[in-house]
Amino acid sequence: MWKRFSALWTMIRRDGRMLWFALRHPDAPVWLRPATIALLVYAVSPIDLIPDFVAGLGIVDDVVLIPLAVHLMLKRLPPHIMRQAQLRAGATTVRPR
Repeated sequence: MWKRFSALWTMIRRDGRMLWFALRHPDAPVWLRPATIALLVYAVSPIDLIPDFVAGLGIVDDVVLIPLAVHLMLKRLPPHIMRQAQLRAGATTVRPR
């Protein structure tokens, strides 16, 4: 269990750094900034897809949907931006497209 949590945390940190560097890339797609802002607004907003009063499931949208959305946004990046973001973020493995 702890090993899975550690691997998940490492993936989230890596994806977050890669998104940060992709946002700062001069050739970043036009949709990337608004999508990231919308994701941040969703993360801090009190409105959730699954209400927090549902025991155990209320945090699922924050723990699962946000990293999944970041991962999907990174998959949609052009290859040259993805490679540069991976290099700058220090990612040890290059994801196949």
